[in-house]
Amino acid sequence: MGASDWEGHLHAAGALALYAHVPFCRSKCAYCDFSSLSTRADDPLVTAYAASLARMIGQAADAGLLEGCRTGYLGGGTPTLMGPAVGALLSRMAPHCPRELSCEANPDSLDAPTLAAIASSGATRVSVGVQSTSDEELAALGRIHTSAQATDALARAVAAGLDVSCDLMCAIPRQGEGSWRRSLDDVLSAGVCHVSVYPLQIEEGTAFGRRYADGDPAFNSEDVQAARMREAERALTEAGLLRYEVASYARPGRSCAHNRAYWTGLPYLGLGTGAAGMLTAEGYARLRAVAPQLPPAPEGAARARLTVTSGRREVAAAAGLCDLDFDLEFLTAPQAAAEDLMLGMRLTEGVGEALLAHARSVLGEGAVDDALEEAAAESLVRATPAGGAAPTERGWLLGNELFGLMWGLAPGTVASASARGRGA
Repeated sequence: MGASDWEGHLHAAGALALYAHVPFCRSKCAYCDFSSLSTRADDPLVTAYAASLARMIGQAADAGLLEGCRTGYLGGGTPTLMGPAVGALLSRMAPHCPRELSCEANPDSLDAPTLAAIASSGATRVSVGVQSTSDEELAALGRIHTSAQATDALARAVAAGLDVSCDLMCAIPRQGEGSWRRSLDDVLSAGVCHVSVYPLQIEEGTAFGRRYADGDPAFNSEDVQAARMREAERALTEAGLLRYEVASYARPGRSCAHNRAYWTGLPYLGLGTGAAGMLTAEGYARLRAVAPQLPPAPEGAARARLTVTSGRREVAAAAGLCDLDFDLEFLTAPQAAAEDLMLGMRLTEGVGEALLAHARSVLGEGAVDDALEEAAAESLVRATPAGGAAPTERGWLLGNELFGLMWGLAPGTVASASARGRGA
């Protein structure tokens, strides 16, 4: 596959993946900077919000934006806070996600009726926010489930016939080498087919950000993060899971197709408070037909990145896509190529010959090759037999350096804009 093939990949007329965001949780975790707010499960706002998301999905489908869509993800927040009603929203997404449809879940709200609703909705995967199987560590993170609830939820989801993924967090308060290994062993024993492992990131504006504002705590040092990630790689690969992305491991054939879309430049539509999307210029024009508040793309724009900035009440009250507020970024073809190189370096296989050929054609062969040579000299990348380039273990551990080299190829400044919906 050459440069022209990759360029064709960049002109999809719609979204090849669909993301819907539910911003409700029973409580806010101490580390969380996602778009989520503590909400009662019986709050009428939750029902109204889900109904609005369903309307917008239908409107996007009617506009042809989902004709080629293959995967979907219902994330949060905590979609399972909705209880069995989550099945109705997943059923609305399912016809547009024939390859894979995932639902995020928390152990405390993944009860038997909710799990049954997910399994019968057309969803194929459930991703459970475990984070740890140590009750002491869970309490320190502000999680409200217990270790027993987590392992029980995983086992029941596996028994329901779903592909089951879980998230684990390392370099967290009260965690030691032994408890980290126990968390890994516990989720593997439950039969999951996919595990994502993340070092804790202490973000401004969170409870942890305020608690540790005076300095980086020892439990979260770069050395501890690296040691935990190496231990995860050893334990998970020994158990037969393969690393396919910097933070994700899966049994053969069970990687998350939806997440791979993010790293391989596939356009996706994001709906809901705080949801991000990325569309080609052609897809953006199609979205503007049903969301006329969006400004015309600047001349030369090849890609639009959109973030829904409407709050949860505004989304719940919206009649449709025309009522949403957005922040936007518009990337030129060279900027989009640099972004794809950066994102592709998260994957085990790295970037292939087709993307490199396209990048050389729009960024300049010398510039691309110089960046790759610099990365290779720093042992951040290696050449692949098929003519591509893939990250080394050092490249992942020093991700900011590698990603910065790739994004540094982007010329100029990314254009930005905002749009206010009809209901604003």
